[in-house]
Amino acid sequence: SHIRHAWDPHKSVAQNLAEMGLAEDPNKAVPIPKKLLRMEVESDGQQPGKKLVRKPYVVTEMELEASLPEKKSNTLSRDLIDYVRYMIQNHGENYKEMARDEKNYYQDTPKQIKKKINVYKNFYPEEYKNFIASLKPEKMEVQ
Repeated sequence: SHIRHAWDPHKSVAQNLAEMGLAEDPNKAVPIPKKLLRMEVESDGQQPGKKLVRKPYVVTEMELEASLPEKKSNTLSRDLIDYVRYMIQNHGENYKEMARDEKNYYQDTPKQIKKKINVYKNFYPEEYKNFIASLKPEKMEVQ
């Protein structure tokens, strides 16, 4: 969005990016060190192609945006939640039985299933407690 606001449609891509202080060609922006050494010898102390940055605020805004902490999303997919609930509902804590279940489409091992259940417990502790509490009356009726 920062680039879009600073873009001048009457100029070329190369001119727009140069004014913002951005590189059009990454190979030219960060050359291989051997080429750097050859360029220094040939230039005799002068820096050819040094361009004036007229819109430095674009780069600073992009750096600020990039330095913001990443938002953590504490959600699981609905499929994973349904899978975990199905396994717990039908097998309780028996992970070996869960691994043999026909609904185990991805052929998870008992340890992998246990990890998925633990992730569900950590992400949704209240929902997990309510789910376990709702299972106990069903087991009492069966016995």
